[in-house]
Amino acid sequence: QVQPVESGGGLVQAGGSLRLSCAASGSIFSVYGVGWYRQAPGKPRVSVATITTGGSTNYADSVKGRFTISRDNAKNTVYLQMNSLKPEDTAVYYCNALDNLYSIVGSWGQGTQVTVSS
Repeated sequence: QVQPVESGGGLVQAGGSLRLSCAASGSIFSVYGVGWYRQAPGKPRVSVATITTGGSTNYADSVKGRFTISRDNAKNTVYLQMNSLKPEDTAVYYCNALDNLYSIVGSWGQGTQVTVSS
């Protein structure tokens, strides 16, 4: 079963940047798309960005123009570059593999905490 591992979170001031990484064993990400999700305290987990095997991307309206999802198939890693961070971006960020219907195919990991101070 696909088990991605997230890393790169931390504490940053508003306006700052972070780059999250999502890694998986084998060549999983050459077969599947990948999505980044986030869950703030007391709120449901929501999609932030997705990237297909062909490189097509989609973003939530709340992060368009600030976040960029990219993939490095050679390293089997997907990144989420987050710029101009806002306190409302504070959440635990997760990644997962997606099939061609954008359905989640992996199990959820522990995520990585992103905290943006004002």
